Amino acid sequence: MFRSPSQPPQPEWKTSWNALQPALQKVRRSMVTARTSPIKVMRVSQLDSDILDSELFQILKDQLWSALSLFKPTFKEQFEPELLAVLNLCLFKLSVYDSSATYGSQLQNLKYRNEWKHGGALESIAKDAPLSQTQKVLYGLFTVGGQYAWTRANRYITSQGWGELEEDDIRNKVYRVLQSGEKYWKAFSLLNFLIFLWNGKYRTLIDRILAMRLVYGKKSLNRQVSFEFLNRQMVWHAFTEFLLFLVPLINVEKLKLRLMRSLLPKSYLVSSKGFDQLPSNQCAICHDNASSAESGPVGQIQDFTIHNPYETNCGHTYCYYCIQSKISVFGDEWPCLRCGERVESINKLVEKVEDDENRQEHVDNDVKENEDTKEEHVEKKDDTKE
Repeated sequence: MFRSPSQPPQPEWKTSWNALQPALQKVRRSMVTARTSPIKVMRVSQLDSDILDSELFQILKDQLWSALSLFKPTFKEQFEPELLAVLNLCLFKLSVYDSSATYGSQLQNLKYRNEWKHGGALESIAKDAPLSQTQKVLYGLFTVGGQYAWTRANRYITSQGWGELEEDDIRNKVYRVLQSGEKYWKAFSLLNFLIFLWNGKYRTLIDRILAMRLVYGKKSLNRQVSFEFLNRQMVWHAFTEFLLFLVPLINVEKLKLRLMRSLLPKSYLVSSKGFDQLPSNQCAICHDNASSAESGPVGQIQDFTIHNPYETNCGHTYCYYCIQSKISVFGDEWPCLRCGERVESINKLVEKVEDDENRQEHVDNDVKENEDTKEEHVEKKDDTKE
């Protein structure tokens, strides 16, 4: 090919490159239609990742139940589905949503990829397509939201006894539909597992529906296990164990009460509860416990007469059990419910007991005097008769 004198000279390699373009186009077209070897991921690694995820969730669940051991047992039983859903949501956000892989998968050098973009000859390409936002959101809805909705619905239906109603009742029909749906889901999950054992592509039915396939994160280390996340998990586990050992040694209630006393005025702490208006023979702590248990207004009708009275250093009287329980928990930081002063010491109130004894002695003396006067009148009557 000749060039004009006005054209700049071209390098020799560029001329050869342009001449090879038609042959390269033919090669590219043939590669698209050619069959490639399928990618193979060890099935045992995928199953081990699922077991590791289950064990990690169980560890976090045990730590959560230990943290809630100080609450009422009914609290954990009532809100167990919600607590587990929050825990699953946190794990999903920190694993699949952020890094496209669960913690167990990362330990096995696995990650999810978008299989919709790896069809045909693109299955074994070096670069894996990341998960789309839609796939991540749907995965979270199915695994976290679906599990929570199913657990809560089962609890409600069982407690209401829908399965024991008449067959014509719409609630009984809903119960039977849900039971049938559960059976079909288990059957399809079993079928998917058998297919997974055959081709090793999709471990769960949700992965197959969303086309989320586990592949090696680093293809050069496909048979080596990374212990980076395992070491990190062990460090966090030891740290949480240390916190669980340290927290019971700290009086959190006392610190909270000290903070409230430093931020809020004394008059507000007293007037907000209204115990300064109670009669002197009523125990304000008993009223406070009753009002907090019933979640209603401060006890203005209940009668909580003081038993075994003890007087504080500010001059107010409480039951011995009530005031001693407050001092044992809060120490010298507990404020009097009637005046807001710090209760530093208590003494047994004996004035009322002495008054009662004196009154009883006076009553006995009066009875004796009345009997003596009656005897004198009887003797005088006998003398007059004689």
